[in-house]
Amino acid sequence: MTMSTHAGYVALLGRPNVGKSTLLNRLIAHKISITSPKPQTTRHTILGIRTVENTQIVYVDTPGLHRNARRAMNRYMNRAAAGVLSYVDVVVMLIEALRWTEEDQAVLERLREFAGPVILAVNKVDRITTKSQLLPFLQSLDGKRNFAGIVPLSARTGVNVDMLERLTAGLLPEGEFLFAPDQITTASERFLAAELIREKLTRQLRQELPYALTVEIETFQEQERMLHIGAVIWVERPSQKGIVIGDQGAVLKEVGRQARQDMERLLQRKVFLETWVKVREGWSDDERALRSFGYQDEL
Repeated sequence: MTMSTHAGYVALLGRPNVGKSTLLNRLIAHKISITSPKPQTTRHTILGIRTVENTQIVYVDTPGLHRNARRAMNRYMNRAAAGVLSYVDVVVMLIEALRWTEEDQAVLERLREFAGPVILAVNKVDRITTKSQLLPFLQSLDGKRNFAGIVPLSARTGVNVDMLERLTAGLLPEGEFLFAPDQITTASERFLAAELIREKLTRQLRQELPYALTVEIETFQEQERMLHIGAVIWVERPSQKGIVIGDQGAVLKEVGRQARQDMERLLQRKVFLETWVKVREGWSDDERALRSFGYQDEL
């Protein structure tokens, strides 16, 4: 007698900077979603596929939901995050241990219309110094919604992530696998390469500049067993161009070195990477510019 298979989509939802991308990478044991300590690092929905025996969980990493979406980029990210609720089977709502903010409450309000099960994942428990505070905090969350489960965990260290996976797997509908069992994402190699460059820039640059830049892959071709990648880093003002390049090209050189190493690890071949910095004024508040840079509403 053959075992029935279970498969479904699981959204990772929450306010900015609660650790959704770190959790996705931990769950599928591959780095496909970029991370940084700065909020709004994730701008697109990204699928991470985890297949274990007769179960396939398709995790959907989403941009952080924010309440005041003034710029076109922020509105796009809110649409991308909220749009997944129309097709996912389960939602994992992430919050930070010992913190419940107005933005968390706003995410919960958006989930009112979602009829499926919602698991509350309480992340960053590894940062709690006084462990006795955790239980009262978890109890205080119980009445906020009829959650399918509340799981305290650490995406960074992996504590209790297996518990979240078991709980999620048990809530999936019966059905055929949605993707090949060995597939880990639907994201293209071009997309992943651009995201890795943006991650390094976000980590290297101070203050607001990461929000004013995006990366576009212009060339992506295999030549003599080496992948040649040409990338344009777009900024919004001429003054930002110099900051991205750095003194005698130092910042851009270091960003390129780190991104190339990550690309070789992820794509499993040698990479030759070239980068240029160009200016397109006000691109992040221009709907047409966003579309031309690949910020589309569909997954």
